[in-house]
Amino acid sequence: MLLILLVHYAFAFYTLMLFTRILVSWVPELGRYSVIQWVFRCTDPYLNIFRQIIPPLGVIDISPIVAFLALRLVEHYVVMPFLSMIVSL
Repeated sequence: MLLILLVHYAFAFYTLMLFTRILVSWVPELGRYSVIQWVFRCTDPYLNIFRQIIPPLGVIDISPIVAFLALRLVEHYVVMPFLSMIVSL
């Protein structure tokens, strides 16, 4: 039960990190902070998977949108069934 909750919170935290990564990409000056560099190191390997599949459309990189959708789908179909079982107990 605790493990499922931890996995759920890990998905939520990683989603927040992806969102931060996207926002920071619009303000490159923030990249000098160590916490932002850590976010880049944690999220870039995942985003690079989608960047290899989906090329940028000019200056717009839509791969983070697909990465968000993939993360949400995995959470929805893998974690949520277990989480709903816990809530119903």
